[in-house]
Amino acid sequence: MTKYLNKNTTVCMSLAARPSNFGTRFHNYLYDALDLDYLYKAFTTKDLAGAIGGARALGIRGCAISMPFKEECIPMLDELDASAKAINSVNTIVNSDGYLKAYNTDYIAIATLLKQYQVDPNLTFALRGSGGMAKAVACALKDAGFNKGYIIAKNEKTGPELAGLYGFEWRQEMDDIQADVLINATPIGMAGGTEADSLSFSEQQIDKAQVVFEVVALPADTPLVKYAKNQNKTVITGSEVFAIQAVEQFVLYTGVRPDEALFQQAAKYAREGA
Repeated sequence: MTKYLNKNTTVCMSLAARPSNFGTRFHNYLYDALDLDYLYKAFTTKDLAGAIGGARALGIRGCAISMPFKEECIPMLDELDASAKAINSVNTIVNSDGYLKAYNTDYIAIATLLKQYQVDPNLTFALRGSGGMAKAVACALKDAGFNKGYIIAKNEKTGPELAGLYGFEWRQEMDDIQADVLINATPIGMAGGTEADSLSFSEQQIDKAQVVFEVVALPADTPLVKYAKNQNKTVITGSEVFAIQAVEQFVLYTGVRPDEALFQQAAKYAREGA
């Protein structure tokens, strides 16, 4: 039976500087598979307050938040779940009759993948970035038992703050640091940006690392991912992060958790068209 949009269709959305098809394909695939009367659409905006206010006023059920809005949106919301409050960063908004509650499912994704890939917490890491996604990564690293690591960030305010929050070291550049685990939580390598063709770490730094963790999901194979794979490193991709955090968003929006097989199908479908 063909499903048609109607006046009762529940709408969810995303807000990002550079929207991709990943979330749209992922969520809509699951809506169709589970016969849910939902629709998901990706947006960008130059008026964040207007977009959030519109979502509230129009009854948009859920809104995924991506770079660079993860922190900027916080004053516009009614409540932060513990997952968002702990790191002062938002990637998910749930609208319940005009009441906007924020969550952070990025943390869940990072923590899940560190465990899944059995990344040894005794290794030294270098995390590039100090924004909302970097906060989720740093928190997950600390909770996983990592004690030796560096926050690599040019920002002289947010870099030291993030490092100090979790007991790591801050450096503006890698310089002579040799890290076993390299993690990129910046837009370097992201499609459509000025640094889309750039490596977030040097070839020499990647050569000396054991694990490379890319948070950028678009494209699936960023320059960092491509180079690290060619060097036979253990590589964790941004598309893996995106899929896990997206399914947690899906549960928050719908109250339904797809089984593992369906989740993998949706993730595969999303990657193919992202």
